[in-house]
Amino acid sequence: MLELLGEANAVALVGLIGGIALGLAARIGRFCTLGAIEDLLYSSDDRRMRMWGLAIGSAIIGVHVAMGVGLLNGADTAYLDRVWNPLGTIIGGLMFGYGMALCGNCGYGALARLGGGDLRSFVIVIVLGLSAYFVMSGPLAELRVFLFPVEENAASPQGLSQYAQARFGIGPATTGLITGGAISVFSVASRGMLTSPKAIFWGVVVGLAIISGWVGTAWVATTGFEAEPIETHTFAAPIGDTIFYSMTASGNALSFSVGSVIGVVLGAGFGSYSKGHFRWEACDDPRELRRQILGAAIMGPGAILAVGCSVGQGISAFSVLAFSAPVTFLSIFAGAAFGLRQLIAGFAPAE
Repeated sequence: MLELLGEANAVALVGLIGGIALGLAARIGRFCTLGAIEDLLYSSDDRRMRMWGLAIGSAIIGVHVAMGVGLLNGADTAYLDRVWNPLGTIIGGLMFGYGMALCGNCGYGALARLGGGDLRSFVIVIVLGLSAYFVMSGPLAELRVFLFPVEENAASPQGLSQYAQARFGIGPATTGLITGGAISVFSVASRGMLTSPKAIFWGVVVGLAIISGWVGTAWVATTGFEAEPIETHTFAAPIGDTIFYSMTASGNALSFSVGSVIGVVLGAGFGSYSKGHFRWEACDDPRELRRQILGAAIMGPGAILAVGCSVGQGISAFSVLAFSAPVTFLSIFAGAAFGLRQLIAGFAPAE
């Protein structure tokens, strides 16, 4: 297979397949991180938050089973190899959550809406991708590294599973099965979830998409001859990667990131058409568009500082039980809650 496709095309195909599943989950299963927070805070409906939890739990279980049978070395993943910077995680998470509230979507959600014909999301996607690159490798990169130093090749993997193994001799698979199982059981332990098989199904689908990224790219990295990073889905820098690839395709190779981003848009498009929901939409209010552009410009740098977005840290980093994941999750939640509150109290029209 690798001889036919080549390593770069193979990882792009892995990203494409997982991205399509994520796009379908967003449009058919209504999987949305900001929607989950908004429902929990203002609708007294915790089903989408529990879907998020189920995606995390199932991803933890699958990834740690893969570690246990030798399909993945967790220490090779960026979330565990990079020295964790708690300050960057908190500030970045708060920025991302706040920007997400202003936009009405995270990067993943914006891609899913774009697949459904929402042209407002096209603007969000472009601004998010460019602003992420602006601080990742652009004019503000040196300032970012100065304020939030980046250290690769951590002396010990920055994750709970590896810590438990080194400290207590507990294998990563055991830690993952216990932790992921507990999160999954808690996530489905409500009447709303038990009577919503659709929510359970799509929550697991999201978890499987994350697993497929890790296992697929690890297989290519260990089987092929060219060095390919071991990664899975996240939607901040990869959007910038896709924009960059669209301008330099003749002199650049495909990547997992490009396949993932395109896959979400395609999956969302399929899902929208299947439900009869596809329609072209634009922004009628310049003030709304201005708010969304500002939110996207905040989200991009936030994701870079936190080393991931609501999917990248909120599910992917969680799947390897990185120390940064729960802190980022809570920071994104807090930032989004503040932003939503500001929108309701500060931007509501006077009566």
